[in-house]
Amino acid sequence: MMSADRSPGLDFLRADIPIYTLTFAKQIPPQELLARMGADPDSVAMRDETSLHDEYGNTLLDSDEPVVTTGVDGAWTWAWEQGGTHGLDERILSAVSQGTEAVVLHYNEKPMYWFKYAVDGDILVDFHTLGPLEPTGLAPAQLDEAMRPLGLVPGRPVPLDSVLPLAENAFGLRVTPAGDGEERWSASLLPLSE
Repeated sequence: MMSADRSPGLDFLRADIPIYTLTFAKQIPPQELLARMGADPDSVAMRDETSLHDEYGNTLLDSDEPVVTTGVDGAWTWAWEQGGTHGLDERILSAVSQGTEAVVLHYNEKPMYWFKYAVDGDILVDFHTLGPLEPTGLAPAQLDEAMRPLGLVPGRPVPLDSVLPLAENAFGLRVTPAGDGEERWSASLLPLSE
């Protein structure tokens, strides 16, 4: 349960959103995050919600070439894929985290979460909520101090409601939805190579 004195960082994600992938990178501008994620350079532009829907329509949720919108909250820039999973790809995460830190949160309607934390091109912590917790990565115990109070204990079932608080508490991650008519950088991502 969230304490009253804490910012509601990722509250809107607690709504009924069937699938999303959020990629966070620390202290890099939105255009650079889009480039590192493999955005089609011809598609990068400032758009509000209406122009995004007008331009992309039914392809907003395309899993092969997802449309991403970006924003900056505190020290973190985020890119939100409404239908894709590019951020989970190790090549993308490695590129995004070069010279900085990156966190990826993926949710789908199984229901499941997938969490990855990378620094300078290396994935340090990687886990998902299907089955008992089995963190992998170069430093799978690095976030233990933040994970244990949330019930994220290796070998035990993962409480679904613990992943967003981990992102909020350990990293201060938050996403502020766009206001009416507010423009944000957005783009379509190029298909991932096999």
